[in-house]
Amino acid sequence: MSLFVIRNRRRFYIGLALLIAALAGFAVLAWPARDRPPVALYSSLPIYWNESASVSDLLDSKQPPPWPRIALERDWALTPLDTLAGPDSGVGGKGGSLASYRRLLLAQPRALAPVENVALDEWVRGGGHLLLFADPFLTGDTHFAIGDKRRPQDVVLLSPILAHWGLELRYDLDQPEGERTVTVAGAELPINQAGQFVLQPTDPQAPATCTLSAGGIVADCAIGEGRALIVADAALLEQHHVTDGAELLRDLAKRAFND
Repeated sequence: MSLFVIRNRRRFYIGLALLIAALAGFAVLAWPARDRPPVALYSSLPIYWNESASVSDLLDSKQPPPWPRIALERDWALTPLDTLAGPDSGVGGKGGSLASYRRLLLAQPRALAPVENVALDEWVRGGGHLLLFADPFLTGDTHFAIGDKRRPQDVVLLSPILAHWGLELRYDLDQPEGERTVTVAGAELPINQAGQFVLQPTDPQAPATCTLSAGGIVADCAIGEGRALIVADAALLEQHHVTDGAELLRDLAKRAFND
């Protein structure tokens, strides 16, 4: 079979999967949000909205929502946030942006302000459940050039909060190029230029206990009364995983959110 035929067959199956996902997505988005538990979303990636040149283009777009949103909103109602800190107090407690939520998806966010680091830490320690994708070398395609504020965060900048939870995120420049998989809880997780977590001591006054798996690519952390499941890669969320990523993403979220 020729390479041309293989490539076109692959495009056909991806297109078919996108069509099926779109039909399923419109059905899911028609369900009342009150019937699903709420999840806060804070991300630079096209998870809730597709990439668009302007707000008007976004509103006029006939494209279905991104597949991660479709997958997650089968079980939860996503709400995108502009900040993790409260408008007044700047903390994750009463009046904070996270105050109304028990679950948070944090996926390749912009660099957090100091007040957001404090808010996030307080929220998790108070019983919040976090699923975090922290990629040190983002490989997904984007329409936006380097320097464009609409471009996803190429290199995650979360060292302060990770260190507070007893983690150091490292990146191996000599790792093989291209996508591969690692086993996480019995499933094959796609990764591409992933990071690796290394355990570090924590402040005795603010303890956190993390367990590493998949060669340090995944950290499962008990932090106060809450929990954080952290993945040192975001390849799973890329467009081409529409055919194989939905169930794995939902499983990771259920594990993180204890649902």
